[in-house]
Amino acid sequence: MQEKLSKGLFFGLIGNVLFVAFGLICFIYYCTYDVTSILSSILEALAYCTEFLGFGLLAYSDYLLCSSLRFRRLLKISYSAYILLEAVMMALELNSYRLEFYKPYSVVLVILHTIISGAACFSFLQLDPDNTRFEVIIVTCIGIALCGMIAVLLGVRVYFSIIVNAVCFSVLFGSIMFLRSREEIEIDCHGDKANVRNFSSTFFSEKEDEKTDKE
Repeated sequence: MQEKLSKGLFFGLIGNVLFVAFGLICFIYYCTYDVTSILSSILEALAYCTEFLGFGLLAYSDYLLCSSLRFRRLLKISYSAYILLEAVMMALELNSYRLEFYKPYSVVLVILHTIISGAACFSFLQLDPDNTRFEVIIVTCIGIALCGMIAVLLGVRVYFSIIVNAVCFSVLFGSIMFLRSREEIEIDCHGDKANVRNFSSTFFSEKEDEKTDKE
């Protein structure tokens, strides 16, 4: 199961990196948009490919993490909700010109999106809540996620918040992988055997010592 967890973290990292790429493609797309332009059509197709591939990898990552991790229900629910939210947001963002109800510059939308993503990031503290260094990483990543609210001040579309949140989770997954490679974080999975100390040898050795002393 530890190998399954490793794959889940890896695909989660790649999926979020693709979400960052999606946001950057959207930025170029909206800056150069022309309904008759071939470039706009190419960028739109590339954005769809990046979106579907990123969502697919994150969905697979979610499956691997949920099936390998022991307990941590809040983390599993939060991470699944984050992936679904990002997929819906990206689909709406890419089709915003065709959807009248979608408001890409909405202040409420940006704030809610940022807070939900930050909460999902916080749920990963369940992996090792007593690890001080990991706590610092979680707080740092939440800080990155909250920077998505800068979109409100800059007056840019919500895809800026999508990029920032994807960066947040990319840093989070990369950090977890780094800590695991250095054995600085312990994450228990299904099927892991607990380390049980063997007291029997100590007990009998003490008995033997007492016997010797009496003789």
